[in-house]
Amino acid sequence: MIPREKRTGIEHMIIFSVATTPHQVSSINHFIADEANKSGGTLTGLGTVHPASADMTADLDEIVSLGLKGIKIHPDFQRTAADNESYMKVYEYCEGRLPVLIHCGDSRNDFSNPRRIAHIAESFPHLKIIGAHLGGWSVWDEAIEKLPAYDNLYVDSSSSFAFLGRERFIKTLRAYGAEKTLFGTDYPMWDPDKEVSNLLSSGLSGDELEMIMHKNAEKLFGI
Repeated sequence: MIPREKRTGIEHMIIFSVATTPHQVSSINHFIADEANKSGGTLTGLGTVHPASADMTADLDEIVSLGLKGIKIHPDFQRTAADNESYMKVYEYCEGRLPVLIHCGDSRNDFSNPRRIAHIAESFPHLKIIGAHLGGWSVWDEAIEKLPAYDNLYVDSSSSFAFLGRERFIKTLRAYGAEKTLFGTDYPMWDPDKEVSNLLSSGLSGDELEMIMHKNAEKLFGI
């Protein structure tokens, strides 16, 4: 993966996975941390948690001790509402400490609907939230009605351009602002080279591209 990304011009990657059962959490976090540590500064790792964990605080403490730089949760894969009590404990722990990347949106269910993300942003105003897929995969119109007002909420561009098309992609991105958007590929679903090309040919300004491609992520994750 790393040689492919480097050929695309990507010099640093944020990597993560999702636990679909509680017993996977520790092994995934150790694997991500090991890969980041072996990368020579090419990879930044995020940890995972599971809402059914028997000891969420211990899981989060381990993530910090491993040197992981944030948390990724996927309410839809984990079949739990994003503002469920178990996740709220994660946000409370991470507020002011670690950013949280949340899979957002799916018209087929309600686990990560934009209204739930808004509830989280309101409940934890000092928590840095990154809403994947421009804040609401397949429910983008609802997302840009509810989410851009929150100063603590960022979005990433993953799995968006192919569904929205250039014009609507830019409209949605600019609803949040380039200063609150991070580049994302959703690899291996999408070719990194194609995703970079889509962004570079979108008509965004040089300053906007600088923020989206690296400056915002550097700031959020301390890269």
